[in-house]
Amino acid sequence: MSNRTYQKRTAALASVAALAGSAVLMAAPAAHAEVVDVNYRCETPIGVKTAVSPIDIKSVKSGAGYKLTMSWQKGVSSSPVELGKGSMNPSATVKLGGVDSGTLTVTGPANQEAIPANTPIKVNDLSGTYTPKKSGKVTFTAGVLTIKALGTTTTCTPTNNPKPSLSLDVTAAGGGSSGGTQGGGGSGGGSGGDTGGDSGAALPQTGPEDSAVALGTLGGTVLLAGAAGVLWLTRRNQAARR
Repeated sequence: MSNRTYQKRTAALASVAALAGSAVLMAAPAAHAEVVDVNYRCETPIGVKTAVSPIDIKSVKSGAGYKLTMSWQKGVSSSPVELGKGSMNPSATVKLGGVDSGTLTVTGPANQEAIPANTPIKVNDLSGTYTPKKSGKVTFTAGVLTIKALGTTTTCTPTNNPKPSLSLDVTAAGGGSSGGTQGGGGSGGGSGGDTGGDSGAALPQTGPEDSAVALGTLGGTVLLAGAAGVLWLTRRNQAARR
């Protein structure tokens, strides 16, 4: 075999090994988030009101858990009187599904601006931290929204059985298995705390880092295997030339 042919074959094998490693990394699972319309039935001090708001839930990896942020794209309910700055305090629950169950409480700041009378109340983004105790896919669905203002409480409950706004492939600390029996796995954010069994987003922008690391390791293994093949061919050809 000529030296030029040998060099071309070596370069081709190295490229195949590198591409194999890259393909494995690209296959790393990502979070799946979706904006979901939620139909709310709100029990207010002046009667029942209804509203529909698109809601999304996003996630960012934070230590051993995930910081979740729940956002309302439209206002819900309203007040017959103006709500002054800082007088309205919202909180909500997020329902867990998949390998986990229960609810996670998300909280946020009071209104930074006054809300005029008879105007849909725009809820600030609410957040909380979900810490998985099982490994596997967990879904997060909008639950009950609670608005406290001027000594009153308004409770808004979804009536359309909304689908999950976010699903995550999570890895529990210590490699917890999804096969056992367990209570809720979330931890509440802010001053809310959890109710029930605990629960927990595009952003689709983030996926479980632990899974990506595991797949990256596999990709590295494939790359090393390709390199070993190249080394074997090199030694074989050197022996043949001798």
